Amino acid sequence: MSETQSNSANGSSTVWQIVGRLVASAIVLAITAFFTPGFSINNFWTLAIAAIVLTIIDYLVIKFTGLHASPFGKGFVGFALAAVILYVTQFFVAGYTISWMAAIIGALIYGVVDYFLPGNQTM
Repeated sequence: MSETQSNSANGSSTVWQIVGRLVASAIVLAITAFFTPGFSINNFWTLAIAAIVLTIIDYLVIKFTGLHASPFGKGFVGFALAAVILYVTQFFVAGYTISWMAAIIGALIYGVVDYFLPGNQTM
């Protein structure tokens, strides 16, 4: 009986981890867009969808390559990967625009804000 309860608790825990990751991504993305010239997000729903898309792309990159898109956690490769993911997201989300230079600056800001956000944000 306790094994079944443990499995259901782990399942709900995973859902809350994903929701927490999405909320954290949205907050970090909003702060990054605010402070980065050349980076704009039109409204709240665009922000929410962009956070979902960023989380999915990040998950897929980790799943297939093993690399984390963390500007400070993985050095230059993580920084470049974060910039590319920020840039590529605009092709999937209407109302999200970013230039290459803004993606580079945004990756730096994203890394700084993500570093100071409390909690472990890994999935």
